[in-house]
Amino acid sequence: MRKALTGVLSLAVLIGTVTAAGASAGAATAAEPDAKSRSTAAAHGGEASNEDIKDRILAIPGMSLIEEKPYFGYRYFVLNYTQPVDHRRPSKGTFQQRITVLHKDTARPTVFSTSGYHVSTNPSRSEPTQIVDGNQVSLEYRFFTPSRPAPADWSKLDIWQAATDQHRVFTALKKIYPQKWLATGGSKGGMTATYFERFYPKDMDAVVAYVAPNDVDDREDSAYDRFFRNVGTKECRDKLQAVQREGLIRRGPLLKKFKEHAAANELTYATLGSFDRAYEAAVMDYIWAFWQYSTLADCTEILPDAKKATDEEIWNAIDAVSGFGFYSDQELEAYTPYYYQAGTQLGSPDIKQPWLGNLSRYGYQPPRNFVPRSIPMKFDRGAMRDVDRWVRNNARQMLYVYGENDPWRAEPFRLGRGAKDSYVYTVPGANHGARISGLPDAERAKATAAIQRWAGVAPAAVQADPAKAKPLAKFDTRLDQLNGEVERGEEVLRP
Repeated sequence: MRKALTGVLSLAVLIGTVTAAGASAGAATAAEPDAKSRSTAAAHGGEASNEDIKDRILAIPGMSLIEEKPYFGYRYFVLNYTQPVDHRRPSKGTFQQRITVLHKDTARPTVFSTSGYHVSTNPSRSEPTQIVDGNQVSLEYRFFTPSRPAPADWSKLDIWQAATDQHRVFTALKKIYPQKWLATGGSKGGMTATYFERFYPKDMDAVVAYVAPNDVDDREDSAYDRFFRNVGTKECRDKLQAVQREGLIRRGPLLKKFKEHAAANELTYATLGSFDRAYEAAVMDYIWAFWQYSTLADCTEILPDAKKATDEEIWNAIDAVSGFGFYSDQELEAYTPYYYQAGTQLGSPDIKQPWLGNLSRYGYQPPRNFVPRSIPMKFDRGAMRDVDRWVRNNARQMLYVYGENDPWRAEPFRLGRGAKDSYVYTVPGANHGARISGLPDAERAKATAAIQRWAGVAPAAVQADPAKAKPLAKFDTRLDQLNGEVERGEEVLRP
């Protein structure tokens, strides 16, 4: 599991773009709540027309406002919520956890969206939020700054503590948003939504998880090796492998360039321990990064003859896909919580890449290498097995979406005989940005109808014929343009 950082956008964060309150009338935005919906909200214990939603939210003990940002048709709040560092011992200290609320109407369902990482502080809308035309609550994962206790006791960073953070936020806001709640998230956010459901199955009415890996046995990763032997076409695989081989064959001159790049950008490599380890880590990630963020159509952009390419061309080819800028101490620090979790509970893939022969000195490096040695780590082999067993036997109204050509699909969540009203879909040809909207027509309608049914907002026509299902909110080019999509700039080789 790696991350290559060269910009500012990623799937997991699902960033939107803030606009002024006077957004143009021509933009496709959600409609303002009408008088009927407001009276319905009041009847169900929701927002009364003479009571400001901000005041209601801020009346929650431990809730404080960071800022409110205008967006036509919504109220958008960036907030802090006081959480115990250790939910088993609440008296042992607290920290401030960031959340955001995209408020539409308390008479509408609410989608609880998690990235598993930082939270964006600009308005955005997840795909399920658009499908049900509802409110959205987003939560920053504990220990991602600024939602990090000080001092940081890393032993309190685990999936149960994080799920309990989410449970407390839900419990506080459910009194204001009494309609149905759905959990969602992409990648590690999809994992987060799943773990929340496992530990607090009575909270959410449904779960929609995108591209969520499920590393049940961290010692057995042959599924990833099978994936890379068969993904795409042989021609594409051969070209990718040739570029990667040249990256290691030309280690000498390219490592010199790597050191020059580090000096120019004031980057250090104490965490990984050497420039050589950091350089190789980026090269080893090249093929994984390509399939995570590119499509088969992008194979035409790969160097056609890597052996004849210049050193500069090899450098640029690898840097454009997996990036040489991430493995520094300065870049890794922001993602220490992820690598800590990968090395203590989540697991991480260890792919063989036999086409490299003996060119690799370190192999696919484990999460421990990306976390400062001052932070102790011990792997819990039972954590993911427990979650996997629970999903297979107890899933209720859970929907998983994967991309056919996404490496993280190699170890997906699967449903067993005990699962009820739950589904797993794979988007043909899609990468780590797979969405319901990319499914074939029949599956897209079925998934959309299920989500609306779970949220209690399926129109009568959809109840009669699920094939007629489509999102209830119109597509908004600002709120939805990054929903589930991956833009080059920040390419993240982690879920």
